[in-house]
Amino acid sequence: MFTKIELPKLSYNFDELKPFLSEEQLQIHYQKHHQAYVNGANAILEKLNKARQDSTQLDMKSELKSLSFNLSGHILHSLFWENLAPVEKGGGGEPSGEILEAIKNEFGSFQRFKEEFAQAAQSVEGSGWAALTMFGDEKKLLISQIEKHNLNHIPETKILLIIDVFEHAYYLDYKNDRAGYIEAFWGAVDWSKVANRL
Repeated sequence: MFTKIELPKLSYNFDELKPFLSEEQLQIHYQKHHQAYVNGANAILEKLNKARQDSTQLDMKSELKSLSFNLSGHILHSLFWENLAPVEKGGGGEPSGEILEAIKNEFGSFQRFKEEFAQAAQSVEGSGWAALTMFGDEKKLLISQIEKHNLNHIPETKILLIIDVFEHAYYLDYKNDRAGYIEAFWGAVDWSKVANRL
């Protein structure tokens, strides 16, 4: 029996991520788009529960593909909200400590990391995500592109930092200026949460 998933609680108010995101943009993204993935995943989980109880045959390929899309959408959005913070609560700036050292060791400098991450976010095909991930026991940092919510994700990598570049994440505030949205993102990153995931 599956437990229903729910929207995570945000650690900030809808109006606190300005100028990165307006209150309206954040509210629609969180309450409409993220909620839709939660609802979609819960509907499929409920259908799977019911089918197991009454032996109904399902189109498993279709159901599991849809579950992967919706559940991955929920998980990635939850990580995205968590790695943001208002400037007054520590958002923006540069990382420090172990996460900064790990970035410098892998990319040479924080600036080089930002450039590569921005290029990944800008060039992901269609709707998707760019992520800083950690792989293996040696904590090797990798940048990856995740198309839709579930394509091109590298198995056994842990997501440390992620940006949503679906148009629904920025279109009200930035129109078709994905690069401007990506640049503004750095002013809202909560590096302490990223460091905790390292």
